[in-house]
Amino acid sequence: MKRLLVLQHLEREGLGLLSRIAQERGLIVSIFRLDLGDSLPELAKGDLVLILGGPMGIRDINHPSFPWLLDEIEFIKEALNKQVGIIGICLGAQLLAYASGGYVEALLGGTPPKPLPEVGWDTVSKSPGAKTDSLSSLLAVPLPVLHWHGDRILLPSDAELIASSSRCKEQFFKIGSLAYGMQFHIEIEDEMVFKWIEEDSDFIRSGLGVDARFVLEEQQKEFGDSTLQSRLMLLEKLFDLISA
Repeated sequence: MKRLLVLQHLEREGLGLLSRIAQERGLIVSIFRLDLGDSLPELAKGDLVLILGGPMGIRDINHPSFPWLLDEIEFIKEALNKQVGIIGICLGAQLLAYASGGYVEALLGGTPPKPLPEVGWDTVSKSPGAKTDSLSSLLAVPLPVLHWHGDRILLPSDAELIASSSRCKEQFFKIGSLAYGMQFHIEIEDEMVFKWIEEDSDFIRSGLGVDARFVLEEQQKEFGDSTLQSRLMLLEKLFDLISA
């Protein structure tokens, strides 16, 4: 049986829908809470790696509060070199890009432009230059997804851009043959989002203003269930691709 090695950075940012998919596929799920001091696993042939999100970022790599980030980046580099299938979500996507030679910068918005997080539900659409047809076909119609980030990814030159949002070009990308990064949160379930709203109130207000909580709660009610099957289909296809 294949192992799914999950790198988790914060209690509230867990597997969500990914737990359902792993169970259906008979994967052995091993979760490593790096924020709690868990050691990184040894990679074995056939492993799959899932890198979850978190409020820390690339510019925190040398911060004393996150000493594990450097080791995590080396682990990702090893996984890439060994052709291990990888999915990176939000922070995970940023770490994947950084390990491959990319970086991040603050996402700007407004007039005049200033740092402005992308928070809430908005569509992602396939990139005109995307080559991964099996994924592009699933994004032929723009897909509403949840955004929750303050940085944009500066992709390495050899990355393939798959999809973008109206505010952030680098939303979904491929590196090498078996590694995929998503800046957006495709894995979320209702209870996760409502917990994020409770625990990340300052951040969401910085992106949506004083009514952020109401806006996000209403968006989640509108899009959470209506996008569920489309999000599951995209995740299933991703797992097919990284398991090849």
